[in-house]
Amino acid sequence: MNLEQIRIDFVAEQDRLVMRLASGDRSEILLWLTRRCVKLMWPLLVKMAESAPVIAQQPLPEARQALLGMERESALSKANFSKPYDAAGRERPLGAEPIVVARINTGRNPEGKHVLVMLPQQGQGVTLALDDVLLHGLCKLLQDVVGKSEWDMVLTLPTGPVAAAAEGTPRVLN
Repeated sequence: MNLEQIRIDFVAEQDRLVMRLASGDRSEILLWLTRRCVKLMWPLLVKMAESAPVIAQQPLPEARQALLGMERESALSKANFSKPYDAAGRERPLGAEPIVVARINTGRNPEGKHVLVMLPQQGQGVTLALDDVLLHGLCKLLQDVVGKSEWDMVLTLPTGPVAAAAEGTPRVLN
């Protein structure tokens, strides 16, 4: 799928998130993300973000956190959150109703991009290849919508000294 836009909204009546994935070929896939699904997906997304070679090879947790924060800021500065989502005239190859995501797999494709596979209990799902901009953009969208969902859940990335202090990790100052 040649991903063009992602939109995530909280649907209070369903107590779920609806993820809309729009592709360049004018198709759209709708996915339901339950609280449980997001709770399982978030650590996988964090691991993806932390697995960048420049971050993973750092021996100090503080260095990894700082680099992750810089990587996030750099990626988000390249993302376009101001363009309205365009759902007009899109075909829905997996059906008009959202698919409930029940299984999640991750990995890397031959080009080295992160791969996020979201599947229903049975049937066809969606595979997303995520570069750094898409990965951090997806993380931001999830953080923003979960913050509005009343799920009593906070999605955080381990970035900067605040994360180290929150985890109770002793900090060394020179």
